[in-house]
Amino acid sequence: MSAEANKKLVQQVYTDSANRSGTTFADNLADDANWIVTGQYSWSHEFKGRDAILNGLMGHFRSHFAVRPRTVAFNFIAEGDTVVVEARGDNVTKQGLRYDNQYCMVWRIENGRIKLIKEYCDSALVERVLGPFPQERKLAAG
Repeated sequence: MSAEANKKLVQQVYTDSANRSGTTFADNLADDANWIVTGQYSWSHEFKGRDAILNGLMGHFRSHFAVRPRTVAFNFIAEGDTVVVEARGDNVTKQGLRYDNQYCMVWRIENGRIKLIKEYCDSALVERVLGPFPQERKLAAG
């Protein structure tokens, strides 16, 4: 796929997220995809495979919210198989705390499938609002 096609795919993922709807992400996630949460905090981990991403990382993340989380992207840069996105969350936890993290996400698209996501965010906000990531879920996620 071209850089423009890769960019359009990732833009649709964020359009779905902004609308709290859609299945573009899950429908286009490769079975052997990886999501790397960068940094040196409890959520830092390489989630390997579709199940680890959808049920491990995203399942735990979504458990903190009464409604589907919302992330709004405002900048997309695409070159080759890589799309870089700047985005901001717009969320309230079940406990009523604001969770409006700022993200820089690096996506790699391979043959129209999402193969890699590398997440950079405010780790202090993650820990303060969402708490530590459970070690047992990391182990189950691979």
